[in-house]
Amino acid sequence: MEARSGREYYQVSVTTPSRDEAGSLGQVLVESRLAACAQVSGPISSTYWWDGHITSASEWLCTLKTTSDRLESLMATVHEMHSYDVPEIIAIPIIAGHPLYLAWIDEETRA
Repeated sequence: MEARSGREYYQVSVTTPSRDEAGSLGQVLVESRLAACAQVSGPISSTYWWDGHITSASEWLCTLKTTSDRLESLMATVHEMHSYDVPEIIAIPIIAGHPLYLAWIDEETRA
């Protein structure tokens, strides 16, 4: 099952320090049609380097679905709203999906 009419789709992952922040990000991104949906899961346990030290923290994961033409604005909005100095914003291409689901992403991310 291929992407419709050459469109590109992305799944974007963003981690946050709280469920409230993940939910707020998701709400704003869906309301502004930068994402078709936002799914919040967690808490997750993260271990990473920060300021020269290994740090561990509980975080929440916000997973978003969007199109290539909305991706740049989505990432800019996350960066602007996020409480971290360097937020995780990772976009992974969706290489295949059910045509009806991909059509739904198209419809829900129209400007």
